[in-house]
Amino acid sequence: MYMLKNVLRNLSGKPATRLYPLEEREPFPAYRGVIHNDVQACIFCSTCARVCPTGAITVDAKAGRWEYDPFLCVYCSACVEKCPTKCLKQEPIHRKPSVRKFQVLRTGTPRVKKARADAAKARTDAAAAAVKTEGEAD
Repeated sequence: MYMLKNVLRNLSGKPATRLYPLEEREPFPAYRGVIHNDVQACIFCSTCARVCPTGAITVDAKAGRWEYDPFLCVYCSACVEKCPTKCLKQEPIHRKPSVRKFQVLRTGTPRVKKARADAAKARTDAAAAAVKTEGEAD
């Protein structure tokens, strides 16, 4: 008898769940979602990789390569908070389900050490001066 009351109430009421692919819910105000990297602003310092608790981010500074595995990420936003250039951002978008595992790869221009950049500039200046001197000698 008690069960009949519940069955009738469930049949006459609206469903308790939503039909996910057809009806999507708006994310909560402080939702931490998909991570994006503006690789042009990235200095490849590896801070994000060091603070990531799951190891979802790997950085190769020499090659200018930033790699992110969204299936390892727990969306804690530690990498976003610690990024010195603020090139990492989390958008309040839920990542869609996937049947294949993938990794996000971003490549950019690797940063040049200050000493190397100064040495390269000095070599360029010296070569320009040598060409200028040769031109005056003719």
